[in-house]
Amino acid sequence: MPDRCFRKDLRLLRPAEFKRVFDNTALRGSTPHLLVLAAPNELNRPRVGFVLAKKQLKLAVDRNRVKRLVRESFRQHQHDLASHDFVILARSGIVQLDNQQIREMIDSLWFRLKKPHGKHQGRKRKPRR
Repeated sequence: MPDRCFRKDLRLLRPAEFKRVFDNTALRGSTPHLLVLAAPNELNRPRVGFVLAKKQLKLAVDRNRVKRLVRESFRQHQHDLASHDFVILARSGIVQLDNQQIREMIDSLWFRLKKPHGKHQGRKRKPRR
């Protein structure tokens, strides 16, 4: 059975790691309430980081709820994802969704960003110059 822990080495922690994802986005997935950016890494495992602005989620309880739900979903899907660094950005209006709606939304994003098995898995973007 694969290890489904959410260890520290599966998180983006440093500003330079986030900057690398923003500058070298290769895949992206979005919904009206969430945006996921992904950049390949050399670590042979996926990692995740969060950008949840106070402007979008004013209360700490809302920011923590979204992080908790996305972390749990990432933990369950980590073995299906390619070796990319993922940055999750929240958009306004996400606080009106209940937990089940957020779970379904992030699960659908992971499904779109899974390891490529076919021709049309994920949308690839050219790196910025």
